[in-house]
Amino acid sequence: MNQSSATAIVILAAGQGTRMKSRLPKVMHRLAGRPMVRHAQAVGETVKPALSVVVIAPGMEDVARAVAPAQTVVQSPALGTGHAVAQARPLLEGFEGTVLVLYGDTPLIRPETIQRMVAARQGEGNPAVVVLGFQAADPGAYGRLVLGADGGLDRIVEFKEATPEERAITLCNSGVMAIDGRHLFSLLDAVGNANAKGEYYLTDIVAIARERGLKTAVVEGEEQEVLGVNSRLELAGAEAILQDRLRRHWMAEGVTMQDPASVYLSHDTVLGRDVILEPHVWFGPGVAVGEGAVIHAFSHIEGASVAAGAEVGPYARLRPGAELEAGAKVGNFVEVKNAILGAGAKVNHLSYVGDAWVGPKANIGAGTITCNYDGYNKHLTVIGAGAFIGSNSTLVPPLTIGAGAFTGAGSVITRSVEDDALGITRAEQKTVKGAARKLRERNAAAKAAGTYPKPDPRAGGRAQSNNPKGGK
Repeated sequence: MNQSSATAIVILAAGQGTRMKSRLPKVMHRLAGRPMVRHAQAVGETVKPALSVVVIAPGMEDVARAVAPAQTVVQSPALGTGHAVAQARPLLEGFEGTVLVLYGDTPLIRPETIQRMVAARQGEGNPAVVVLGFQAADPGAYGRLVLGADGGLDRIVEFKEATPEERAITLCNSGVMAIDGRHLFSLLDAVGNANAKGEYYLTDIVAIARERGLKTAVVEGEEQEVLGVNSRLELAGAEAILQDRLRRHWMAEGVTMQDPASVYLSHDTVLGRDVILEPHVWFGPGVAVGEGAVIHAFSHIEGASVAAGAEVGPYARLRPGAELEAGAKVGNFVEVKNAILGAGAKVNHLSYVGDAWVGPKANIGAGTITCNYDGYNKHLTVIGAGAFIGSNSTLVPPLTIGAGAFTGAGSVITRSVEDDALGITRAEQKTVKGAARKLRERNAAAKAAGTYPKPDPRAGGRAQSNNPKGGK
């Protein structure tokens, strides 16, 4: 902890985010399938920190759980960014490396930008403070970075306090800093709160450092990287930026997206070469797709793996625990949950396969369901290699359909079927001549006479008789 080349990260995540109008802490709102604070944490982890500290507000236990095993400290009351960083003092006392200050609501900073900041802090001139700046197309109310004659950062000026000349500066402050741990708390101790809000601002340490003869510097990033999220509108904007990055990354890696703007990716989506994604495909967290697989339009996949050459959709849903082995096929309007489909297995139409193992080259007919839940517990269905499940079969586990076995269409299978056997529960068909004509005549007469009341859903669970005389 006392090596000057070590790095620690402090993430400020105590903001209430009132403009989000949410019971959820601002930093817990998700981008690409994970909370914003985890994006900040992940980019910080790219510099392999010796210590990670997240500053939270009282009552933010869900944030503490999300960032674990990082340590958390509570800021109460909230007295500004400088005060927030100071809460990490007990954990950073004696740390002589670089302290990287990030923000839980600034989730778009690239790893390479953070790495350049750490390199600058530890590099030539050994600056005490390195600030991440950016050239703003419209500087607006951003704080301005005022450079000194030596090219170092002289001070940070808030817009309200800036002169007309300073307001003309387009180099703006992101708030992100890399600070020499040997000076951090000495600088913070010198920060005052003689301002309109009575708060202790982290930005003040730049001018204090200069007054003490310490060097300061600026590393520039892209404006998009430093966008803060304070409202639902800004959250949507950040999501759009992140999705565009992810799509571009995977297309550069050899993935075909027929309509990229309609594909939603999660932060951890993994796609192999020559994967084809048709329009309106949605990936939740925890998805890996192997080389040459095809995901057809309007498919929804989360917590699942799709092996090389497999095919999904259109209009398919793979829920957590779904695994498709090489060449397996899940077709239109099929849902798979916690089930393994062996190589070449097919579930082509209108089926539900949950809590199941389906052997290689098995074929599951349209309308088949595994009745995996009895209201209390889940049960396993095993379907052997090469088995053929007839259309509209209902499989009531626990049971095993043996290798090469068949089930007859429309069957309710409640007992295991051995290898190469046929399981069938179909009742004998009966035909009653003229019955359909009589039924039509009876119903038409009742309708004409108005003897059937209109169904009333508001009656709830109370029985409703179709007999106007009240009979049962």
